[in-house]
Amino acid sequence: MTEQLKIGIVLGSTRQGRVSTQVGEWAKKVADERNDAHYEIVDIADYDLPFLGTTAGTEPGLAKWAEKINELDAYVFVVAEYNHSITGALKNALDSAPTTAWNNKAASIMSYGSTGGARAAEHLRGILGELMVADTRVHPTFSLFLDFENFSTFKPGELHLENMTMMLDQLNTWGTALKSVRG
Repeated sequence: MTEQLKIGIVLGSTRQGRVSTQVGEWAKKVADERNDAHYEIVDIADYDLPFLGTTAGTEPGLAKWAEKINELDAYVFVVAEYNHSITGALKNALDSAPTTAWNNKAASIMSYGSTGGARAAEHLRGILGELMVADTRVHPTFSLFLDFENFSTFKPGELHLENMTMMLDQLNTWGTALKSVRG
């Protein structure tokens, strides 16, 4: 039997009052019911990452972040759409880990916003490509109007479970294949 993949559910927002925590916890609950990988929440807010290039780069959070990215086989990015793109905090986190830590791994994207976060997800796909991260096709999108009560309490519709299942199936397949490439 092969060792289970280690998959990080990366919370892509650090803003006060963010809802990414709710979305990530729901994703972890759905994923854990599968028993096919080890899923964990990875909150970039926990790493206290300085803005890239503004310090000597010796902060403990940077080393901790690089270590976490290195140990994971695949990622589920929980992406909030701000101003038609990903958050500055997520972009900084992607840039703050060594590029090689991301190489030859798989990722899935779950996004939310007024248009389901689709524009942010498309921006993230381009960044992931540059980092040599293969992203899955299925991409659950959550509308602030339909999947959040009062724009703040996450209440996803049942229809999202099918997309989550397909997304996680693809992520596990790609994650396993790319793990063999990394050796």
